Amino acid sequence: MATKYPQKVIINEVGPRDGLQNEDQTITLENKIKLVNLLVKSGLKSIEVGSFVSPKWVPQMADSLELIHALELHNNNEVTFSALVPNLKGLASAVKSRIPRIAIFASASETFSKKNINCSIEESLDRFTEVVLEAQQYNLQIRGYVSCAFGCPYEGEISTNNVVSVSEKLLQLGCYEVAISDTNGVGTPEQTKLIIEELSESLPIDKIAMHMHDTRGRAIENIQIALSYGISSIDASVAGLGGCPYAPGSSGNVATEDVVNLLNDLGIEHGINLQKLISTGNLISKILKRKNSANILQQAKAPFQGLLPIDSDNTDA
Repeated sequence: MATKYPQKVIINEVGPRDGLQNEDQTITLENKIKLVNLLVKSGLKSIEVGSFVSPKWVPQMADSLELIHALELHNNNEVTFSALVPNLKGLASAVKSRIPRIAIFASASETFSKKNINCSIEESLDRFTEVVLEAQQYNLQIRGYVSCAFGCPYEGEISTNNVVSVSEKLLQLGCYEVAISDTNGVGTPEQTKLIIEELSESLPIDKIAMHMHDTRGRAIENIQIALSYGISSIDASVAGLGGCPYAPGSSGNVATEDVVNLLNDLGIEHGINLQKLISTGNLISKILKRKNSANILQQAKAPFQGLLPIDSDNTDA
């Protein structure tokens, strides 16, 4: 397959939701508002800001409704905020918030599905059918996640057929795209090629997004592979924040700073100011009293040198 990088990429910033949901310390509403506003000022146009899940299970997201109301999202037509919705109760909160986009999630792993949302894959898709039908009555955009596409912390390897099947069903439900998720960060470039090639046999490439965690330090390699297939929607988290409470051993999402740096090296448009983004990552890291995990900051001011030698001869699975 010949390399066909997209001209422009949309980065879906998931730091305020996926990045913060696993933090033990409580992040104040004021600091969450500050974080999102700075992300907007850095040029990000798609930001997942919260989750309408039970605060009993994810207490960090308990103030999602207040956060969304505080962001004055309806006055900014250039930026789209979104929130995760697990069920009809969560959707009711999303509707109340007047957020324009929601995200639903199904797993390619039966065990993870039961651990995460206490039901089988088939049951979760039935549940989300109701959510989608109701959301469509309010003209909400609906995005889908496929968890554990590259492996499961409980089951290990996951069949690519499972990934394709769940992705197809989410699109059939009404999702405008599906984010193929390396939930515990175990994916390899070879596996990334295989999954994308299998998916592209039945799904348009512009319906596929990538959501990579960086547990084994290969997320940027995998994202470059995805870009080489023409995928133009990439999830990332400022400062590499993140982790999943139901995926033991998983580290943070790939750092938004590193994805922007990769896009710069490839000459792909993205519309983000890297210096403002780095400042934002440093600020939230200071608030959390932790190190900014972006690799670009660990390289002694040297430009990123991690590009893979992709050409028409070595991109076949």
